[in-house]
Amino acid sequence: MWFYGSDIGIDLGTASVLVYKKGQGIVLQEPSVVAVDKFSGEILAVGEEARRMIGKTPQHIEAIRPLKEGVISNFDVTERMIRYFIEKSVGRHWFRKPRIAVCVPGKVTEVERRAVEETTRIAGASRVYIIEEPMAAAIGAGIEINRARGSMVVDIGGGTTDIAVISLGGNVVSTSIKMAGNNFDDAIVRYMKKKHNMLIGERTAESLKINIGTAYSDTAVVTMDVSGRNLINGLPAQIKVTSDEMNEAMMECSLAIVDAVHYVLERTPPELAADISERGIVMTGGGSLLYGLDKLIKEKTGINAVIADEAVSCVAIGTGKYIEYATEYEKNGLMRSIG
Repeated sequence: MWFYGSDIGIDLGTASVLVYKKGQGIVLQEPSVVAVDKFSGEILAVGEEARRMIGKTPQHIEAIRPLKEGVISNFDVTERMIRYFIEKSVGRHWFRKPRIAVCVPGKVTEVERRAVEETTRIAGASRVYIIEEPMAAAIGAGIEINRARGSMVVDIGGGTTDIAVISLGGNVVSTSIKMAGNNFDDAIVRYMKKKHNMLIGERTAESLKINIGTAYSDTAVVTMDVSGRNLINGLPAQIKVTSDEMNEAMMECSLAIVDAVHYVLERTPPELAADISERGIVMTGGGSLLYGLDKLIKEKTGINAVIADEAVSCVAIGTGKYIEYATEYEKNGLMRSIG
């Protein structure tokens, strides 16, 4: 039997899942990782507990990310992960199934969009609303999307970076590239192999990115001790890595995002471009917190870039708020729903 439920918004990210509950704000933030028994298919752990298993599991257990580059790569595991997070957010028994809004990257295909809708419905939603990430990020950042004024949002997640110019409640110009936080981590792993003959894990690479990573070269040098496996003798080793090295490792990824921003600006109508030049570029998502990325964008475009308050949760907040105005938005044709 279903007991009391509440409308919720889900930021179903490649790296993490955030859940916004109406009237309560962000009620859950956990990694989008699931630990599965390879033989039985049993789910052994979800979220933070599963993330701690990455790189440390025996052969019969696999810690996987069921979403890749912003879309579902494993339908069954994703459905069970969503169900787990819904139950953890609103309880196991509801009076009514909740209406759920889920955000997707701006350039998903119809097949990928349908997969998200169906997966969420199977997981327990009475009705599913789909919203594109740039729009959700804009709402979460406090931008008045329905005004006749250009606003530019750069949302850097784990698997994709979504960039859009928004005016009058719609995307005027937008793009989505598969270059984001996870690519930064991969670039660091490759750099450590090539430069230091050292193999490091995913979690170590992420720690390097967060603690000493920088996208801007003109910054004070900081260092961090890193442990890994020496690829020459196969033994554990520890070395000191500098922020300059991290800048070098991630520069290609950083410039790819800057190029995408430039691409959208080139295609923006002049009146809206003037608004953006005056108001600046709003950056959201966990990837926007990479030190110096806002400075790099400003240097390359000449437009001020500002990191939104609560950048990591902007998309989830915007997704949750979007559902509160479902009737109005559906009337204006800004949101698809199935129900």
